Amino acid sequence: MRTFSRFLAKYKGYVLFAISLMLIELAVEVAQPFMMSKVIDEGIIAGQTNSIFVWGGLLLGTTVLAFGVGILSSFYSAYASQNFGFDLRQKLYDSIQKMSTNTFGKFQEASLLTRIGNDVNQVQNAVFMGMRIMLRAPLLVICSLIMALALNVQLALYLVIAFPILAVFLGWLMVRNNRLFRRVQQMLDQVNKVMQQSLMSVRLVRVFGRMSHENSQFQHKNNELRSRTVATMVLAELSSPVVLLLINGCILLMLWAARDLLNNGSNVSVGEIVAIVNYAMRITGALSMIAMIVNTVARASASMQRVDEVFETADQEQDHAEQPEEELHIEGDICFSGVGFTYPESNMDTLSDISFHVKAGSMMAIMGATGSGKSSLLQLIPRMYNADVGVITIDHKPVESYPLHQLRMNIGYVPQEIMLFTGTVADNIRWGKLEATMDEVIEAAKLAQIHEAIMDLPQGYETMIGQKGVNLSGGQKQRVSIARALVRKPSILLLDDCTSALDAETERRLLDAIGQLQCTVLLVTQKMSTTVRADSILLIDEGRVIKQGSHDELMVHASLYRKIVQSQWGKEREAQWMSNKQRELTAP
Repeated sequence: MRTFSRFLAKYKGYVLFAISLMLIELAVEVAQPFMMSKVIDEGIIAGQTNSIFVWGGLLLGTTVLAFGVGILSSFYSAYASQNFGFDLRQKLYDSIQKMSTNTFGKFQEASLLTRIGNDVNQVQNAVFMGMRIMLRAPLLVICSLIMALALNVQLALYLVIAFPILAVFLGWLMVRNNRLFRRVQQMLDQVNKVMQQSLMSVRLVRVFGRMSHENSQFQHKNNELRSRTVATMVLAELSSPVVLLLINGCILLMLWAARDLLNNGSNVSVGEIVAIVNYAMRITGALSMIAMIVNTVARASASMQRVDEVFETADQEQDHAEQPEEELHIEGDICFSGVGFTYPESNMDTLSDISFHVKAGSMMAIMGATGSGKSSLLQLIPRMYNADVGVITIDHKPVESYPLHQLRMNIGYVPQEIMLFTGTVADNIRWGKLEATMDEVIEAAKLAQIHEAIMDLPQGYETMIGQKGVNLSGGQKQRVSIARALVRKPSILLLDDCTSALDAETERRLLDAIGQLQCTVLLVTQKMSTTVRADSILLIDEGRVIKQGSHDELMVHASLYRKIVQSQWGKEREAQWMSNKQRELTAP
């Protein structure tokens, strides 16, 4: 509720004005049955034409007034609710963007999509209804009861008895529906998850001929959503028949009692009876609206709780998105001291007692078997995750001491899984530095050895790239991604096995170009041709550092490294290297 009020407070003036207009509309609606009774009693029955014109004209004039203020109230209600939804959706998206990787992993992507879309829409609709009918409906019931009692207590008493019964029923319905609608939203998450995974892997699904299997999975989740929604809506729609049954029963009893009063000559007029029945009908309509409001509030309440979960769970890193007045420059000296890390909700250590040092401006290759922790190690440097134990320093300062935005602006990162966006080639490269000029984009592309390939495309740098770069080869996508990292001229360059699709000659030219840059390079690779070019090599196995040193040092002191060399170069080349090394050692 606090989050709800905080976002709506910005539009307090519009909300109050819309509610004020609604109250005028309500006053007219409450007064109309009374005016009708005057038309009947003082005009039609008494035969006074002037009274008919006076009260009838007043009735017509107030109806036109209510029509005008109703339109204005709807406009301001829509303005406030739409802007409320815009702000809430924007803040929710911003919170998701600022989540640490740990926190982001607590939510399914499909669930976040549902929350930022469907859930915000539910709350937004509730805000609009709140200004238009959520306050109006109960006030209409209360005012209509008061006016009915003022006209005739005996007849209105039936409505007074029915009202608390309906209030208790609708209160129970709202609490019950809140839980049910929350489950429906959770089931919608599951449907979106299956749909998202299937659409993202549509080519793979078709290649393996798994369309029927995926369709069956979606149908299963869709059936569960339908069953849950139907069960919820059956209970939700039960409110209207109950309200109509009870109020219409009251009207019948009132008419029966009115007949007895008229027959007994009691002081009750036909106009009063018509007015009270009219008030009863308005109460019926208002209670039907309240029943609808109960369902809307229950759904919106469940949605707001899900939105609040994101705000409460998001441990937004204390960082300011604004560029600082003085840009931070990092030299790139990196040191790990006794670093340990375990992924959230995992019982196995990913990294244990990792210690190494990389001098600024040097290149270090990281080697190890699949699952040894190479990618996890890289992600600790830009603080995608925070180390559980140990210290990571950059330029002899703990990474936690740097403002997160400044730290990451000095790092170029190319992940193992290449992600390109729909847009031009230039836009994808410029994504690494939004203010980059075209000359800077071309320079980065040349360093990444992709410039010539781009120029061969139909529109060169303005060629549109499909979703995930479907119209580029694997090697081209890798090089565009590398150019995206290089365009920001980073002090630290992290390359996570992102040259696997490059041929030997292209990779050689790429490494030559990177070697000319004034930056520290950490390169995860499985290629010996790449590893031997590094100033130092870090050998990792099962989350622990086996050895750090040059190629020559590891060939002598690390048996695991020799096995890797042998698997790629063969025994003859290894024996030749050992023979050459021995001659160097024995030479005078």
